[in-house]
Amino acid sequence: MKLSSTAILALAISSITATAYAEEQSQAFTPVTVNEKSAQADATGFLEGSTISGTTRNWYANEQLKRGGKFTYRKDGVATPTDRRINWVQGTIVNYTSGFTQGTVGVSTEVAAYNAVALERDRKDLASNNGGAPGSRPGAGNNRTLTKEGGDAEGQWSKLGLANVKFRVSNTTLTAGRQNFSTPIVDTIGNRALPSSFEGVSLHSEELNNLSFDAGSFDRVSPRTEESLSKFRSEYTNNKAETDRVSIVGLNYQPLKSLKTSLYASKVEDFWNQYYFGATHELGDSNIVSLTTGLNYYKTVDTGKKEMGEIDNDTYSLSFGLTHQAHSLTFSYQEINGNEYFDYLHETNGIYLANSLLSDFNGPNEKSFQVAYGLNMAEYGVPGLKFNIYQARGWGIDGTHYTGTAYDVRNMDGEHHYEYGIGATYAVQSGPLKATTIRGTYTAHRASENQSDGSINEFRLVTTIPFNIL
Repeated sequence: MKLSSTAILALAISSITATAYAEEQSQAFTPVTVNEKSAQADATGFLEGSTISGTTRNWYANEQLKRGGKFTYRKDGVATPTDRRINWVQGTIVNYTSGFTQGTVGVSTEVAAYNAVALERDRKDLASNNGGAPGSRPGAGNNRTLTKEGGDAEGQWSKLGLANVKFRVSNTTLTAGRQNFSTPIVDTIGNRALPSSFEGVSLHSEELNNLSFDAGSFDRVSPRTEESLSKFRSEYTNNKAETDRVSIVGLNYQPLKSLKTSLYASKVEDFWNQYYFGATHELGDSNIVSLTTGLNYYKTVDTGKKEMGEIDNDTYSLSFGLTHQAHSLTFSYQEINGNEYFDYLHETNGIYLANSLLSDFNGPNEKSFQVAYGLNMAEYGVPGLKFNIYQARGWGIDGTHYTGTAYDVRNMDGEHHYEYGIGATYAVQSGPLKATTIRGTYTAHRASENQSDGSINEFRLVTTIPFNIL
């Protein structure tokens, strides 16, 4: 991996800045030792440890395409263009989790019912991306509200979002069934009214202090806005290829109190093998100035039947965040080295890159830079209220050397785009609505003719209310 001169300069400047201040964050070495405390030894029993809790989320998004881009909807059987799309959904999760039975091997279960109600049901407002926005991916459709054939909303629908059995020995847990799973390659994505989940088997082990292990194998995904299970496919594919299995293994290691690292490897059958390394380091004192450095690196190579064609892709992001009391300023550089998109699995959040925003800034051979500012109003007597603003630019997108058929990138030659956004979040601090969050964001994206995300403005307002029944 070759860092650009921009990234090297940013690293040098940030390192000098951090060195100028007292090193408050401990840099002490943390040895790997055997975890002498057993989680299973503290098991309270299947019924005794049971909980029933959940969340309800009001999810609203208003999009408007710019520069001639159009969504489409069916009017009297005819595809009709519109520049605006509105989705408004109420998603509710009720989750039952039992305690672990006592003994050497503990057994537990988790079941969660997911329900969605479409609050916006006008066919025109629930338009799709099919053939709409310039550069939009074929079949993008409406992945925000479940719609019937023809484009009418499914007014209300439910499904089992989670249904699994867990087996625990000491500090190691095996989970079988439909579950949440979180790694840099396969990760539950929760940016809609309801989250995704995965069908398969996973293992999480914390038998050692400062060193944990994860493994998983999945053959189906439960999408955010669908009732049924689906096979996995890629996020940016131009074909309809699906994979029968996704397997992943990895570890998380904290060599210093201030340094966290992750290393993962995965096999997406007949698609690709993907490898990930990530590190986050903290230095200094945020009351004066602290520096947080983040590195994310992905290596992707084709495998098996090569359903995604030939792939040899190196992608990384490097970020530096300076914090002084209530204020934070972050600089992020990202680079794609490959003639195809940096791709990941659809219905997952398997992209831990710093510049993955409304756009992923992941075009072939793309470079991007982001500047972000955050303000935490707790320092000014309003705990729970936060603001953020950012701007990101991507350039040098070049797919002219691509030789495969899975990605529509050959017409990308020097494409570029930019995005800016502003947001505010408030978390209720006390009372019956404690931990309720309200998040409002406005984002604008502008693209050159053949950049895949098109030009769009979007406003989102999301309110999430947690609750406990038992």
